Amino acid sequence: MEIKTTLTHTTLTIRDCTRADGGHFLLSLTNIGGTTSVPVNLKVLDRPGPPDGQLKVKVISAEKCSLHWNPPLNDGGATVSHYIIEKRETSRVTWTGVEAHVEALSYKVTKLVPGKEYVFRIAAVNKYGVGEFLESDPLIAQNPFTPPSAPSTPIATAVTGDSVTLTWERPETDGGSEIDGFIVEKLDKEGVRWTKCNKRRLNDLRFRCTGLTEGHYYQFRILAENAAGVGAPSDPSEYIKVCEATYPPGPPTNPKMTDYSSSTVSLTWSKPIYDGGATISGYVVEMKEATDDEWITCTQSAGVEDTNYTVKRLRENAEYNFRIRAINAAGVGDHVDLPGSVVAAEKVEAPEIELDAALRKTVSVRVCSTLHLFVTIRGRPEPEVKWSKEGDTLSERAQIEVTSSYTVLLIENVNRNDTGKYVLTASNCCGSKSAFINVKVLDSPSAPTNLEVKDVKRDSVSISWEPPLIDGGAKISHYVVEKREETRKAFTSVFSNCMRNSYKIDNLQEGCFYYFRVLAVNEFGTGLPAETTEAIKVSEVPLPPGKITLNDVTCSSARLSWEKPAHDGGSKITCYIVEMQAKGDDTWTKCSESKALDAIIDGLTKGKEYFFRVCAVNEKGKSEPKCLLAPVIVKDTSTEPMISLLSNTFSVKAGNDLKIDVPFKGVPPPTATWKKDGNALKETSRVNVSTSDTSSQIIIKDATRIDVGVYEVTLTNSVGTTSAQIFVNVFERPGPPADLSVDDVSADFVSLSWQPPHYTGGCQITNYVVEKRDTGSTLWQSVSATVARTSIKISRLTQGTEYQFRVATENRYGKSQFTESEPVVAQYPFKPPGSPPNLHVVQASKSVMVIAWSKPESDGGSPIIGYHIECKDQSSILWKKLNKSPVTENQYKVTSVEEGLIYEFRVCAENMAGVGPCSKPSDPVAARDQCDPPGNLTVTNITNTSVTLSWDKPEYDGGAKITGYIVERKELPDSCWLKCNFTNLLDTFFEVTGLTEGEQYNFRVIAKNAAELFSPPSETTGPVTAQHNVEPPKIILEDKFQQVVVVKAGDLLRIEAVISGRPNPTVFWLKNGRNIGTTGRVEITATKTHTSLLIRETVRKDSGQYTLTLQNTGGTTSKAITCKVLDRPGPPAGPLEVSGLSAEKCTLSWGTPHETGGAEIMYYIVEKCETKEDWTVAVQNTDRTEFTVTGLTSGTAYVFTVRSINKVGISEPSPETDPEVATEREEKPEIHINPEMRKTLPVKCGSSFTLMVPFTGKPVPSVSWGKADVDLRVRGMINTTSSATSITVERATRDDSGKYTVKLQNAAGAASLTLNVRVLDSPGPPAHIIVKDVTKNSANVTWDIPENEGGSPLLLIAHAGEQPF
Repeated sequence: MEIKTTLTHTTLTIRDCTRADGGHFLLSLTNIGGTTSVPVNLKVLDRPGPPDGQLKVKVISAEKCSLHWNPPLNDGGATVSHYIIEKRETSRVTWTGVEAHVEALSYKVTKLVPGKEYVFRIAAVNKYGVGEFLESDPLIAQNPFTPPSAPSTPIATAVTGDSVTLTWERPETDGGSEIDGFIVEKLDKEGVRWTKCNKRRLNDLRFRCTGLTEGHYYQFRILAENAAGVGAPSDPSEYIKVCEATYPPGPPTNPKMTDYSSSTVSLTWSKPIYDGGATISGYVVEMKEATDDEWITCTQSAGVEDTNYTVKRLRENAEYNFRIRAINAAGVGDHVDLPGSVVAAEKVEAPEIELDAALRKTVSVRVCSTLHLFVTIRGRPEPEVKWSKEGDTLSERAQIEVTSSYTVLLIENVNRNDTGKYVLTASNCCGSKSAFINVKVLDSPSAPTNLEVKDVKRDSVSISWEPPLIDGGAKISHYVVEKREETRKAFTSVFSNCMRNSYKIDNLQEGCFYYFRVLAVNEFGTGLPAETTEAIKVSEVPLPPGKITLNDVTCSSARLSWEKPAHDGGSKITCYIVEMQAKGDDTWTKCSESKALDAIIDGLTKGKEYFFRVCAVNEKGKSEPKCLLAPVIVKDTSTEPMISLLSNTFSVKAGNDLKIDVPFKGVPPPTATWKKDGNALKETSRVNVSTSDTSSQIIIKDATRIDVGVYEVTLTNSVGTTSAQIFVNVFERPGPPADLSVDDVSADFVSLSWQPPHYTGGCQITNYVVEKRDTGSTLWQSVSATVARTSIKISRLTQGTEYQFRVATENRYGKSQFTESEPVVAQYPFKPPGSPPNLHVVQASKSVMVIAWSKPESDGGSPIIGYHIECKDQSSILWKKLNKSPVTENQYKVTSVEEGLIYEFRVCAENMAGVGPCSKPSDPVAARDQCDPPGNLTVTNITNTSVTLSWDKPEYDGGAKITGYIVERKELPDSCWLKCNFTNLLDTFFEVTGLTEGEQYNFRVIAKNAAELFSPPSETTGPVTAQHNVEPPKIILEDKFQQVVVVKAGDLLRIEAVISGRPNPTVFWLKNGRNIGTTGRVEITATKTHTSLLIRETVRKDSGQYTLTLQNTGGTTSKAITCKVLDRPGPPAGPLEVSGLSAEKCTLSWGTPHETGGAEIMYYIVEKCETKEDWTVAVQNTDRTEFTVTGLTSGTAYVFTVRSINKVGISEPSPETDPEVATEREEKPEIHINPEMRKTLPVKCGSSFTLMVPFTGKPVPSVSWGKADVDLRVRGMINTTSSATSITVERATRDDSGKYTVKLQNAAGAASLTLNVRVLDSPGPPAHIIVKDVTKNSANVTWDIPENEGGSPLLLIAHAGEQPF
């Protein structure tokens, strides 16, 4: 910079000027005459300078931030056109562009990497270039907020049998981010895990938790969630028992009409959303015709249980409305209407079956899978559906489901037998429709069919078969032929690749029995076998018999004999067949079959010649025949025996003689043989047989039961043999009953049963006789002498008595001997239970004692019904029963005790057999309150062998003076509690000696009062080490810390304490049970004698319970200090709602603040603001959450806000309302009349009447009156105000009867009302009088009723005369 000055000029020269040289220059001239100055503004045209001030960066989230900057102070002489933004990670040296053209002074940067540290810079740009960059401070991309704190403890507001409704308050802090929702968790008292209740995030501070188990106890807790995640859970609620509170249910949901006809309508609906806390017991369906007003109940008063119902007996083509109500134990709930109306008309539709494309083809299913056939059906009325299988029955495994729109056939685990054609038939009154579906189960084939054994030889067999009925869905590739000897269990393969349907099996062992089977094979495997049902013997027909000999000939018979065949064919000869042929005849006929080597051929014709031949037969067939060489000529006079009996049944009474005479004929005379029951009859001195040429006799003397049976007489001669059966029956007393048994025994009855006697005495059993006796007596008593069945229940027995029973059989000939039972005792089949063990007193006080016991070791075979409790005073010998009815639980609360008395208790159990023995008496216990435990147990001195303790007396002595203390110690870690003093200790201090140096001990004290009652143990001292120079830790707090410490938010919280202990104790500070340390605002200091907790700039979450704990080898001690931080409240909860807005006032309502600041909300301040004006206070203090603001100006827009105030200060304002314009509200016209006005108004003819109609509406509506064909402005006098209108009619006539209509209308809408008026007057004249059918003395007159009846029923009076009437 260079300055040159002459007498007339001055020059300022700046070479190589830069942007910094620009600015305001001032040239000043001074002499003795004065001073003058001239300003000069210099602008250097250059690139702009950096933006002014700091580059502000505001973090929005972990991926976004916003930049804000100011324009540069020096724009380089040209307007800044835009800005350039760049960013750089601090770990890198290169800059990357964010945006190359930004015209605004702010910008939102996106796509940041969370956790990375960034630096941003911005440069201004004008037409001369890019200016200098302005850099920001380093910034880490992370969320500026944290998860929210815990919400308040949830409170149950409504409990039902399966749900609980919970409410809670918002967390004290939201972590800097708006809370997105809440999570509700529950814990069953019987469980160990917290489970989530809500599937979706909750935005409300209220939730109804459902699906709970009635009778269970649950805890609940709440977690808040914001953009940073889920916060800490709230404190759990108290255990809440889920039980029922019943109310009438809500309306059913989803009502639908599913069907209708000319006389019925079918309805369906869903259960109510709210069941009122009780099970829905039924539903009531109501209906009415569309034109009626009265509802009619269709169901019974108790309703229907299902959610569907068909209403019957409707009028055809009538229109109906329906509604449904639900019923529970609390009553009938609200109704739900069926949308629209229903016309009862018939609906008919023929059945239709729709098969999809997959079912029109063959359905292939792999074996063991599931066959699922779904078919859509239609039809009206609903068709009847039937599934069947063509040519077979439907499998029992088939499951069929049928609905109105579809049917399903389901067969699980299908096999080859499920292959086939399935037929579906749907039919109704309009017709029938069928469809079929082919199903193929892909499996190995079924068994081959018609397996036959052919051409059996000595060492081979030929078999044949047909293909299986079911090929398994694939072609049969070949067959497997197997054999098995009868004596073996396993089949062996003969040929495994047989391509034909027959096979010859060779190399078999002659005479052996074989089983054969065939299996078909396809691509899915080997199928089921077809097996011969019986073993096949490998053999052939025998050789012919040997030489045949004729042994005897008569006039009608011949006897032949022969020799065995030389070979039996490998199989035993079963019989021989004799065939004959008459001379001159060409056919052989079978005449005899014999297993022996001879035969008698009967039925021959005398004088004829016969040829005979014999064939041997085995299981394979007949041999070749062997012929008798010479013919046989029949000639003889013999006759075969013949028996002629009049009757074959003989009866005799026991003890009488029996004679049986059998006459007969026969040539030659036959021989007679007798048999009894298939055995040869033995003759005795009592049984004799005599036979002559014409008869055979049997004589039985003194007939008895052993003579009963079937006798057979056989007569034999050379011609033949004949026999006859004779039945002998002996009448006498029956035998005794068999198998008498006692089936059931109880305390007062016994059930007996027996079998009928083996011998009935020859006739029918009439009845049984039952008797009983007490085993202590010899006298039998009759129970019943007319028992028809073989069982009886004998009642009215004496419990505990031993009885014996006997039963006899009786018929018409007498009574049998008795069958006696074993002695039996009339008692229950179980015993009384044993005595309950472990009886002890759980709790004792001056007014109540609780005793408990265990179940008896034996219940006697019957469940325990209950227990009986007895008690007595220790000085008494009489036991007194306490409970009237058996106690089912294993403990009992005794309330009838007198203070000071000593009681003993005993318990006995009861089952169906009775009451068992009593338990041992409990230990004597006095009815006194238990004293409290000693308090403030402190270690005052420690040595290497002793510890000195001190304590305070119990706060409550149980109603009796404290008489001593018991000090106990426990050696840590696993020892038991041991008594330290063995004499009565009256002082409240004690030195425990005899300790081991270096060992750790725990101590406690128990108090005893004059009633000999012991208190619970005191709190323990904690671990104490026995060693020298040990002093238990002590804490001394100022009095102010004994109370709740209250500080304002932002103030300093300091808690100080004096501490002592040897060795120096370890200091722990805890808040709400959690350890805290020096971090941020929290500072903890500790010396040998002093410790303090300092919290700077306190906030609301610093409230809580702080615990100071000291610990050394001498023990552990703690003190708790409660602190409360007060702060300004939060703004009232929104939204701030405006209602009832008019031209002069409006009503505001809001919610209480989510954050009260720790102090009660005292009142609220309501502020209003006319747009573009300052805020003014509408009300200074109101303690309600609703306020009506008055004094508004019509047409002005207002904005409102509310602040809350507690004793600390005033909150921030709530969010502002939207601008609301104070305008007069428009109201639709409404007519307000009582029900009497709607009735018809009767008026006498000639009098006056007035119709008054009050109304409302803004603005005031216009009014018009009307009546058909009448101008009421002329006929009546109309008077209208802002709230009512009326019309007055003078001197009413019959023409004034009719409907009067008033109409109201304004800008908001319209309303109308019709009123009826009836003027009572004489009627008008009849109309259209016609005279017809006139005769000499009569005429027929007709007419129409008058147009106006005068307001009452007509009474016609007719007059006849010469003049018209």
